[in-house]
Amino acid sequence: MPLTFDAPAVLGVLVAGTLYVRAAHRRDWPPGRTTAFLAGLATIVVVTCSPLAVYDTTFFWVRAVQTVTLLMITPLLLALGAPIRLVLDRCPRATRLRRHGRGPLVRALTFPPVVTVVLIAPVLVLYLTPLYDLTLRSPLVDGLVRLALVLAGFTYFWTRLGLDPTPREDPHLVSVWIAFAEVVFDGALGLVLWLGPLLAPAHYAAAHPGWGPDPRTDQIIGAGVLWIGGDVAGLPFVVALFVRWARDDARRAKQIDARLDEEAAPASALWWDSDPALAERFRRP
Repeated sequence: MPLTFDAPAVLGVLVAGTLYVRAAHRRDWPPGRTTAFLAGLATIVVVTCSPLAVYDTTFFWVRAVQTVTLLMITPLLLALGAPIRLVLDRCPRATRLRRHGRGPLVRALTFPPVVTVVLIAPVLVLYLTPLYDLTLRSPLVDGLVRLALVLAGFTYFWTRLGLDPTPREDPHLVSVWIAFAEVVFDGALGLVLWLGPLLAPAHYAAAHPGWGPDPRTDQIIGAGVLWIGGDVAGLPFVVALFVRWARDDARRAKQIDARLDEEAAPASALWWDSDPALAERFRRP
């Protein structure tokens, strides 16, 4: 099975993983979060060093699998690791980071319509502009696009999951609507790529190895990956969202019940019950 080696990606993964594990080891950090973060880093290695990377300039559907992974799967796992909270817990003096994290710029960038655009726009720009053809010819541009996909997806899952501190707290229903909008745009992009003209036809005609699907079938398969694969990859997020929603509702219900119990506590109608000496003397059997 052919493999390749992407030195910048592997170096970035090793650095991020080492820093995270060292910080988590020094704190009382849930092991599940560490596992999720490391799994997210592992998906980057799979995308950049496995056979997917070997054939990512040969077949369109391979590139589509990479896009879905880097935009939906990798960022979700990284966000489940709550790296921002870990940094803030590890560096309690990071006042500048805390201050900028609550600033107007970050609040504007995390506004729900903006977050929706941040998630959807990179894929539309990638496949509906000449940028896609450029990624096939320039490793530098390809690496920057991959980084942009991960950052866009992380911004989305960071603000929607709420495991890390965020500058704003929106109702869970807002996240549901954003997820629905993402499904609609996935379908629209899939139809455009399925029925539309071939992307980078000269490149794929020259790069075709003589086996595998022809360019038209290849793009149809890739369109299905972006459409259906993107929706399937988003299902764990929807499940996590509803689980968090249910937990928040249960916690809020307990707080309301406790408050009502305090308000309904019977007050003594006898004035001497408030005096310790008299209360002991006239205690009712």
